[in-house]
Amino acid sequence: FDAQMRRTRQRPVVRHAMLPHHAFAFAAVSGFSGVALLCATVNPVVAALGLANIVLYAGVYTWTKRVSIVNTWVGAVVGAIPPMMGWAACTGGLEPGAWLLAGVLYAWQFPHFNALAWSLREDYFKAGYRMAVVSNIGLNARVAFRYAVVLLPLSFGAVALDLVTPWFALTSGVLNVAFIEAAWRFLKTSNKATAKTLFFRSLIFLPAWCILLMFHKKSHATYHDDEEDGDDHDPKLADPPRRSRFFVWRDRLGFLGKPCEHAL
Repeated sequence: FDAQMRRTRQRPVVRHAMLPHHAFAFAAVSGFSGVALLCATVNPVVAALGLANIVLYAGVYTWTKRVSIVNTWVGAVVGAIPPMMGWAACTGGLEPGAWLLAGVLYAWQFPHFNALAWSLREDYFKAGYRMAVVSNIGLNARVAFRYAVVLLPLSFGAVALDLVTPWFALTSGVLNVAFIEAAWRFLKTSNKATAKTLFFRSLIFLPAWCILLMFHKKSHATYHDDEEDGDDHDPKLADPPRRSRFFVWRDRLGFLGKPCEHAL
């Protein structure tokens, strides 16, 4: 199937540069060893998320591409899990902030991918992939617009969760309005120009949004040293949070920089 699409016809297996069973063996070894490494050096939460992503992508998403347009929603879940892994690596858990980041990545993928898919719709049709852009162009544009709009309240959610200062709502709002405007144009008239504009704005939106998130982040570190000031403090505040094993080993190695104590 990949041989029928310009975007994928140069992949090693398609070009017969690698035998299918060699590719499968490499993927299996990489997947199992990667999950084991995450469990041993980071924490079980990150390892479980990594394993779930492998199963979702290889076992569900790839299969549904030729069965139903639902594959796009499954693929969006796959793309939303990595920021949760990063959060869990820093904190050891999945607090509301992790789910917020996952929600942003999930929603962002629809205007990003649907704009790209519009330009590749002929290839998807030839290869027999079930995509909204093939079966229902109007739905493809509507979904892109809906999720572009969803990104706006998600940005406000970062303020509501006290992850960032209120200024983030204003600065990220500019990005959201520009993104929504491009999605609206794509909804009204889906063509090469509007698809290209929406796609490139999606490439700008996500890194810019993340940069603003870091710029406006709040610091919640309130730890004290009882021995220095002699005051009585709550032990829960006096002791720093338990770091994942990844950062413990990183400190021992001594050449990978300072540990990340907080997700934000």
